[in-house]
Order: sequence, then structure tokens, then C-alpha cells
Amino acid sequence: MSSIQRQPNDSWDYMIPGPPSRSNGGSADLRSTGLLAYAAGSSVAIVDSRSMQLVFVLPIPPPSVGTSNSTNGSSTSSHLSPFVTAVRWCPTPLRLDLLSHDPTSSHSHLLLAAGDRQGRICLLDPRAKSSAPLFLQTDPNAKLGIQDLCWIQARSDTWVVAAISGSSLLSLFETSTGRCFFKYDAAPEIFSCIKRDPFDSRRVCVVGLRGFLLAIKVHGDSSESDVVLKELQIPTDASELNKLERDAAASASPGNSPAMAAFPTYVVKIAFSPHWKHILYVSFPRELVVFDLQYQTALFRAALPRGCGKFLDVLPDPSLELVYCAHFDGRLSAWRRKEGEQVHTMCMMEELMPSLGTPVPSPSVLAVVISRSDSTLQNVRKSLSDVCHNTEVDVDFDNPFDFCDESQVVFQTHLLSISDDGKIWNWLLTAECPTENQKDASDVRNVAEISKDQALDTNCDKVDSSFDPVKDVVRETEKENIRKRHSSALKMSQDDLALKISLVGQLHLLSSTVTMLAVPSPSLTATLARGGNNPAVAVPLVALGTQSGSVEIIDVSANAVAASFSIHDGVVRGLRWLGNSRLVSFSYNQGNEKTGGYTNRLVVTNLRTGLNRTFRVLQKPERTPIRALRASSSGRYLLILFRDAPVEVWAMTKTPIMLRSLALPFTVLEWTLPTVPRPTQSGASKQSDASVPPIGMVSQTESKALGPDGALEEFTESFAFALANGALGVFEVQGRRIRDFKPKWPSNSHIYADGLVRAMAYRLPHVVMGDRTGNIRWWDVTTGQSSSFNTHREGIRRIKFSPVVPGDRSRGRIAVLFNDNTFSVFDLDSPDPLANSLLQPQFPGTLVLELDWLPVRTDKNDPLILCITGADSSFRLVEVNVDKRIGYGSQSGPTKERFRPMPLCSPVLLPTAHALALRLILQCGVKPSWFYANSIVINKENSQLSKVSSVGDLRSYLIDIPTIGDSVVPELLLKVLEPYQREGCILDDERVRQYAAIFNKGSAARFSFAAAIFGETSEAYFWLQLPRAFRHLMNNLANKSLQKNSLNSPSLETEDASFLTRISSKGKSGTGSSKSNTVTDGEFRLMAFEKDELWERANERIPWHEKLEDEEAIQNRVHELVSIGNLEAAVSLMLSTPPESPYFYPNALRAVALSSAVSRSLNELAVKVVAANMVESDRSLSGTHLLCAVGRYQEACSQLQDAGCWTDAATLAATHLRGTDYARVLHRWAEHVLHAEHNIWRALILYVAAGSLQDALSALREAQQPDTAAMFIIAFREIHAEFIQNLNPDNNSDSQIKESLLVLTGLNPENDDVIAVGELYGQFQQKLVHLCMDSQPFSD
Repeated sequence: MSSIQRQPNDSWDYMIPGPPSRSNGGSADLRSTGLLAYAAGSSVAIVDSRSMQLVFVLPIPPPSVGTSNSTNGSSTSSHLSPFVTAVRWCPTPLRLDLLSHDPTSSHSHLLLAAGDRQGRICLLDPRAKSSAPLFLQTDPNAKLGIQDLCWIQARSDTWVVAAISGSSLLSLFETSTGRCFFKYDAAPEIFSCIKRDPFDSRRVCVVGLRGFLLAIKVHGDSSESDVVLKELQIPTDASELNKLERDAAASASPGNSPAMAAFPTYVVKIAFSPHWKHILYVSFPRELVVFDLQYQTALFRAALPRGCGKFLDVLPDPSLELVYCAHFDGRLSAWRRKEGEQVHTMCMMEELMPSLGTPVPSPSVLAVVISRSDSTLQNVRKSLSDVCHNTEVDVDFDNPFDFCDESQVVFQTHLLSISDDGKIWNWLLTAECPTENQKDASDVRNVAEISKDQALDTNCDKVDSSFDPVKDVVRETEKENIRKRHSSALKMSQDDLALKISLVGQLHLLSSTVTMLAVPSPSLTATLARGGNNPAVAVPLVALGTQSGSVEIIDVSANAVAASFSIHDGVVRGLRWLGNSRLVSFSYNQGNEKTGGYTNRLVVTNLRTGLNRTFRVLQKPERTPIRALRASSSGRYLLILFRDAPVEVWAMTKTPIMLRSLALPFTVLEWTLPTVPRPTQSGASKQSDASVPPIGMVSQTESKALGPDGALEEFTESFAFALANGALGVFEVQGRRIRDFKPKWPSNSHIYADGLVRAMAYRLPHVVMGDRTGNIRWWDVTTGQSSSFNTHREGIRRIKFSPVVPGDRSRGRIAVLFNDNTFSVFDLDSPDPLANSLLQPQFPGTLVLELDWLPVRTDKNDPLILCITGADSSFRLVEVNVDKRIGYGSQSGPTKERFRPMPLCSPVLLPTAHALALRLILQCGVKPSWFYANSIVINKENSQLSKVSSVGDLRSYLIDIPTIGDSVVPELLLKVLEPYQREGCILDDERVRQYAAIFNKGSAARFSFAAAIFGETSEAYFWLQLPRAFRHLMNNLANKSLQKNSLNSPSLETEDASFLTRISSKGKSGTGSSKSNTVTDGEFRLMAFEKDELWERANERIPWHEKLEDEEAIQNRVHELVSIGNLEAAVSLMLSTPPESPYFYPNALRAVALSSAVSRSLNELAVKVVAANMVESDRSLSGTHLLCAVGRYQEACSQLQDAGCWTDAATLAATHLRGTDYARVLHRWAEHVLHAEHNIWRALILYVAAGSLQDALSALREAQQPDTAAMFIIAFREIHAEFIQNLNPDNNSDSQIKESLLVLTGLNPENDDVIAVGELYGQFQQKLVHLCMDSQPFSD
């Protein structure tokens, strides 16, 4: 990827997390942009769910280190990072206020909150890994583990973090300073889960293990007075929990632990319904409950299905009225709601852990999350296809892959499951129509038979049939059938849909705790495993042995697991490379008391073929186990070290052969590393000469070919060793002979008095040794020179020479791993290695178990790379920049690019300026062919790879030059985005196809798609609803114009007739209308403003509560019936109130008033007085009912809005009000939604529907979104022009409407506000261009 550079500070800063566990609490969160964040050990991993690639890994610093950038080894080892137990994305959008802030210095739109087991909460920015995370001000002494996190919107631009700490403490934090401004302790209740309401971002609900439910609404972040609480109770059976508490008390476990630590198998989860306000799904371990927050009661309960594990989580489908439940045994159940009531039945049960290819016992499912991005984009596309009245289906009938069952798929949703073996599973849930009726199938078969007969006749007559009309008939018939199925799919009942689940992707990361690390360091005498004389080269692969017995092959250039081999049944205790394509590993099992001994298992694995071959197979157990393996650099020889037994020397040919055994008390031994090639230039320095191999070693020019019999006598390799008495030595192996290397001994004694050598590294001519008292000594075997120093640290466990290349100024850099699991880097060529040592600054918070250098350097300017495995089972690469001239610091030079098997198409990860540029380009409209220009794409016609090159001006790719702002800016931004376009990492093929289906359906469609791509669901639905709102406004203005020009006013009888019609409307008449909306989205329907939608929405909820008999529920039911105008049912319900009820007299009064039909004026006066008295006595809802009885709907709506019943007021207004009265209700509702609920997109729709275009522009201006304001005007002008164009000029009324609505004063181009919007948008474009030019394109 030459055109895209990574950030220099992040080069080689790669990490692969260890597998998650139950200690992480199953914490995971999937952002609407498709980025999955989940906890793995003490780190947070971020994965792109579309391409299933690891993007970031963010380790959390330990408590004592905090944000410090350096520490000594002892403090690091004593303060480790605790497990991350909660992860939650902040739903902040991409910031558009470029004119008021610098995007490079402001908070990122990718903000993540993470909590750990010690009660700390930090805010992480994945794109700013170099900056320290911000820790919120939690109590450091209490160390109450974090159970769950949630973000709450306190103001339009402010979010607070809600956290469950310990067993019962709820805290709210202000994020700018980290201050805690509210605490609530619910002891003895035990909190389990907290979730935010999708319909009101100020409200959250917290549930306890016993069903205690706390509803919270936050109005600010200043003090406790900004928080409103409401305590509720969900009845449930807690007998199992009581037993667990008694067991925990008997075991003396900590009493204030979080629920996940105290009761890991007793999980209670909640989830808000994405389709209905106030509906909450609660999953107890053995029960699923549907709870109505408005009625404060449970509407439905379902017991755990027989044979299933306990409920683990509950996940509502964002598109269909389905609820998915994850179970502890790895299953997934789907529950479908019956139409007309809140009753759910199980319709699917599937396994989330396939039995094929998984070990026994099967891994556990820790977390399940559901994708929202697919739902948004599919709703955008389906809504636009409905609006445009286009029955064409996006299916290529010439492509057999498209011409299958795709047309039967009504909707699809992606589900991600995380298992404790480090795998992330991508599941595709599809809802499909049943098989079409036999008539359509028979029609197709009949036409197909005709086609077959015609084809036979054509072949017999040898006539050219390139144009076959019968074939076209078949194709057209199939097209028509698919169109029928597609158009009827959305109108079909939800009960008729068939659900299917299929595995479509998997991300494999480290599967178990890492026990061994091995890097390939093939010498120049190593040959390829498949034979031949070609020397093996260093490959960017690292092998990791795990506790589960598998060997993971890491491709460090891609930071991914390239392969995984299940080799052993137990812990991998030794692992070494044989060349660069073979591995040797061992494990052992201890026998039982009867047999005793150890069963050692040695396996050679060929990475190219995947074959595992055991060798040294014995019939009986051995007395001692294998202690370690040591393979020579060429991979030809292997030393097997036993515990208290002779060392065996093996020749690793195709069939390994044991050469001999060495009965010496070895404590440590190491083969020599590959030597440095002889420099090609003349006049080599003395240091370069010292690197030339001595006699007996083979250089690149001296290597010889293998004989036909595979003889090894011509090659010699050596290894150094230390004995138990402290003696040192060097042996060389030549063929089957092993002899003393006869090194030159140092002048002083080379024998340690106490025999404490525990680590060694050997590269001719130097041997470096370390003992358990911290001494490091090196010895030149050719000259006899030696020296030593003390590290003043604990014992030394590993010593590794850094790889060298011709031209290196130093050949003596070593990495030393100490017994306290810290490490240092020393330069033995420096005068004082200890003074110039590079102590561990990279990994505070974790213990280093193994380390080694990555031998892939080819140039002296390449950085030194250390491979490290941590105690948290993570694998990391760290760049060590050591330069004598500049000390230990950052070193300029070429940065390594990360290779990805497929492009990472996530626009939200682009630099902010480039992300805004892409958003603007999508809004303006670019042809879909631009995404494939200068890139490799698949040509469907010939199924071959073809390169599409951009020809001519970039303006040819633009389909719509905006009339506001600078028309040159889009072309400049296309130029800025060219590096990403060439790499194909803007949009993937599926997204491009979705864009191609809507890009020519108007500006609002493109605006909606651009918002959906960046995860802005509310904004996407706003643009979808905007044309309807504009048309609603235009129709109202047209009607007003006709009424003004009309001379005949409506008669009083007509008005009374319409009034009586509204009075006698029945509530049950609309319950069946839901069949036409099988696929819906709650946020989309939340933006409803037309009377039919509001009335139908309220009417559908009424049957849910018919069986509720308590007094409060009856009052709510009466209110619902009055809101939709079903007064007859309301009167009947009120008259059924028993006399002993405290509601008897108010109900009787309302019933009489509503049924009164005589003396209207007197009745109005009396009722208004009674209503006023009821309002004073806090019975405002009863007062509104009386006002409705006398037709005072405007005042009734005002009372409902004063009482906070905004949706009910809108429903009542939609039922009874028209024109400006209805607009007045919508306008006041919009003010509340904007200033109290902070939902600007919903407020804008209401402003437009109310005709308050100036207020809509003012809201966008206050929100500092100049580009959205400009797009708003562009969309309005387009819709207005379309409306005027569709008027019939021959119709007299249409001509009057066209004359009156030709120019609208609200968005007139000469309006000052419109002119100001254009000027601000021009400034926005200019700043965006400058930012894009200043920002260099880069990938991860």
C-alpha cells in the first residue's frame, strides 16, 4: 500500500489479544458503524465486523502507572492491569462544526468507555493510541469492580457515563473533567445490567438480579437535582438466587463484588424494544419477561424452553419484531410477537457453536451482539423503493449467483458471537418468504418446457439462436414472478416468514493461554522443506504454543493468525522452527499411580501441507519428561533435553534419526544463530571482519548442495553449553560426528564458582551467559576475550541476540528477560552497557513470559522488532529504536506497512477531514463507477479481472453539482480521496451496490445513505422522512390557498357531520393494518407526524392492555381510547368501575360528560369548571377527557403537553385537529424534542411538518452544522420543484396552487437566512479542503 502511510508513532506497534474469559463478563458492544469492541483480558479489542479483521487492540494501563509513560520493572510487576469487565461505545456522531473547532485537537467521534475489575473507568480513543486515556474520578480505595456501563445524553452536546460498581452502586460521571455528580446505592439489591432507551437518550433503566428496576432520566450533569429516579419491581422467582447467596455466604466470598463475579451463572439482562416505546425485554436465568414501563406491569412471561441452557442475553431485532435470546449452552432462540398483542412464541432454536470442527468439550459462548448497520441501510433502500413506486428488483438475471433465492429474502441481520477460544463468529439471520404458490411455479415450468422444445428444434435445424424470443419470455416471466414475490414480501404477515441462520465469517485469534514462543531464524545453509538447493529465507511468521495444545502461526505483517494446528492434547511445553516451514513441538503426560512415568510426544508439523508426524514413539512411559528442545539454525539438527537424563541429538531428515546421546549435566545450551553475510564492498572494517564465520562454519557462498542420499557430512554447526558445575563449552556437529569446537578460553576463569548459569545466547564468535543473580558475561570463542557486568536485577531467564545485517554499527545488542517477567535491552558493544540499557517502557501492566527478536530486517535502517508474549495471553510486537548517536529514542526511517488480505472499508476510521470529504462526496452524488476507477474489479460479463482507469476530468464522475457553495470543492475532494480509492478501502462491493441502487433517486436519498454509512441512524431516517414532511407542508399550503380563493365556505352541517364521524370512530378497526409493515424500524416510525401514522401506532397498543384489571391500568386504557377518538369504548370502560373504587366518581363524571349530547354551551361551561378543578387536584388526564367531550381539543392537547404526554397529545391532535391547530401542536412538540430530548433530527421533521422552516434552519445553525443546513435547502428545492412540476396546468385548481406556491417565503433564495447558510457552507468547504490537504492519508 504505497500511497497510504501509517502514522509513524504507531509503526510496528501491533498486538493480538488473548482469548476472552468469564472474568471479562462477556462485555462487548457493536457500534452502528460496524466496529465491534470487546474485552479480552486486560485489553479492549476492536474488530471490523464486515471484513472480520482486527483493527485495534487497546491495553489498559495498570492502576499505579496510570498515564505515566515509563516505569521501572519492579513497579510494573507488582501492579498488573486488571481484567476489563465493561465496554461501551459513545454514540457521538462525526463532528461537523469545522468552523468552530479544530478536529485534530478535539475529542474523537470514536470514543470508548471501559471499566475494569478494580473499579476504574477510562475513556479511550482508538485513533489516538499515543495519548494517555482519561480516567474518571472513581474511588481508588474501594476497588468496586465495574459491572456495566452506559452513555446518557445530558444535553445536546454532552454525554455522561453511568456505571454499575460493586453489587449495588450506580454512579454518573461528567466526562469533560471525570467528576462524579450522582450516586445511588440500592443495597441489598444486586444490579446486573444497564441500558439506554433508544427513543429517549436521556433515560436509562437498571435491573437487579431479583427484578428490581430503576428508571433514570438525566436532565443535566451539574448536580444530583438533574437526575430523576423511579423505582419499579418485576416479580420473579428468586429461589435459585437465594440458594446461591447462602452458598456464597458460607464460602466467605467478598460481599460487595459485582454480580458477574459473585454469581457468574446467574445473569439478568434487559433490552429496550427498538419498535415500541416503553416496552422492555428482561431475561432472567429461567424466564423471559416483556415489561411495560408506562403501565408498570409485565405484559408477557415465558419460561425457559425445556432442554435449553439458562438465558445469557436478550437481543431485539432492529428490523423485525423478533427477540433473540442467547443461552449458556451456546444456543440461540428466536421469539416472534403475535400480531395485535404482546405475546411471543419461540420460532427458532439453533446452535451458535457448530459441533463439527470444535474441540471437546466445546468452547463457551461469552457474548452475542446484533448489528444495526445492516438494518439501517436496508430500511433506507426499501423505503426509497416504496417511495419511488419502482418494482424493479436489484437482481442481475444474467448472473446465476444473483438469480437464486435472493428475491425471497425479506430482511437479513448479522449476529456476532464471541467464544472463549478466541473466535468471533459472524452469523447471518435471514427472514424469507415461503415458497410461491404452485401457479407461478407451473407457469415457469410450462414456459421452460416450451423453451426446451424450441431449443431442440433449433439445434436440429442448425439455426443461429443468438436471439431467442422464447428465452426472453422465460426471463421476463421469472422477472415478473420475482417482482411479485418482492412486492408482496413486505405486506406478508410476520408469522409467515421463515427464519434461517448461517455462518458467513469467522475471525480466529489466539485460542488459549500462550506457553511458548518461537521465531524462525534459518541460517543460510537451511533449505526449503520441499527439497532442492534453494536457501530458506526469514519469513514474517511467529509460532505460539498454547495451553490447549494448539500451535498458532502469526503473520506479523498482517497482525493476524495465519493458521492454527491442533497438535497436542495437553500443554505445548516446547516449540522450535526447523528452517522456515517446519515446526517441532513436544508435550508430555504424567502416568497414573499404577503405571507411573511420563509419556513424551514429539511432533513435526509441515506448515505447507499441514501434516503432523510424530517421531521418537516409545511403547512404554519414560522415567523423566522432556525439558526443552533446541533446533539448529539450519533445521537439520535437534537437541532434546531431558530432566535428569542424557541429551539426545537428532538429525531432522524426512524421517528423523537419533545420532547419539550426550550424558553430561547440561543446565543450558544454545545453537549458534545465523552469521552475517560477508560485506560486498572492499575495505571492510574490523568489526565486519569479526563477523566472518570461522573455519568449520558455512557462509552463503560456501554452502553446498545436498547429496542424493541426503548426507549431511559437508555441513557443520555448533552449540554452546553450560554444565551444572559452571563449566562452559562449545561442541560442533558434522554429519553424525559430534566433537569439541576447541574454542579459545579466556585468560581468567570461565567456570562459575556456584554454577548458576541459567540463560545463554550464542552467535559466532560470541557467547553471552546470564545467571540467577543478575550477572551477564560474554565471551569471544575465537579470541578468548571476555567481560561481565551486573544488572542489579533478579535472575536471568532468557537472552536473545538481536538480528544483524551488513552495515550495522553494533553486533552486541541483546534482549534479556528476567525472572520477575520484565526485560531490558543492552548493547554489549557500548563502553557501559548498564548505563545505556533500555529498560522496559512498553508494557506497563502485564508480565512478559517469553520474548524473541523478529529476524526480518534487510537493511540497517530497519527497526529492531521484539516479539513478546504476556501473562494476559497477548502477543505483541514492539519497535526498539536504539542508536548510539541519538541514544534511545524514536528513529526515522521507513515504516512497515500492515498487509491485509482484503481492504478495510470502514469510512469512520478515516482521518476526520477525509471522512467529512467522503460524506460530502456521497451527498453531492458520485457515480458508482468512481469507486472502481484505477482499481481491480470483477467484470460480470466475462468474469475476469479488469482494470478500470479514470479517463478525463474528475467532474465526469459527479452527478450533481450543488447550487450552494463552491462548485469546485467536490472535484478537489475527489482528488484528495484518490489514495483510498486506488486501494479500494472506501466502500466494499456490497455497499457500492447499495449505493448504486439509490444514488439516482434524489438528493435526500444520497444524504440518507451518507448518514447511514457513518452510523447516523437518526439522521438517515430524517432524510428519508424529509420529502414526506415537505409534501405534507406543500399539501397544507395548497389546501389553504384553495380555501382562500374559494367563495363557498363549508356548511355547519358538514362540520357537525365530520365531528360526529370522528366521535364514533372505533379503536379496533386499525389493528390489522400492521400486516402491511412487516419490516419496520422504531426510530423510523418515531419520526411519524401524519395523522394516520400516529393514530395507527396508538391504536395498535390498545389490545396489549385489555386483560389488565388494576385501577391505574384502567385509567391509562381510558386515556388511550380517548386519544384515538374511541369514546364509546372509553365510556363503557368507565361505567364498569365498581362503586367502592376511588375512581368511581371521576369516571362517572367523565362518562356522563362524554355521552352528553344536549345543551352544549351549558355543558361546556360546567365541564370547563370541573376540568379546571381536576387539573388543580393533579388529575390533568381526567381534565383533558372532559375537554375532549365538548370538542376543546386544542386545549386538551395543551394540557397533555403540559403533563409531559407529548405522544398522546400528538395522537389526539392527529385524530381531531386540522390545519394551523395541528401545526401548533407539532411545533410545540418539536421545541420539546429539540431542547429537552436533544434529538435534532426528529425535531427537524416536526418543524417541517408544522411549516416552521425558519425554526428548522435556526436549529441547524445553533447545532453548528452548516453542511446539513445547505443539504436541507438543496433537498427542499428539489422536492418543491418536483411538486410544482407534477401539477396539471390544465386544471384550474392546480394552476392556482402553482401560482401561490411558486415561491415560498421560508426558503426563498433572497431570504437572509438562506443567504447566510450559503455563505457558511462556502466557508465550511474551504476549511475542509485545507484540512484535507494538510492531512496525509493513512490506514491502520
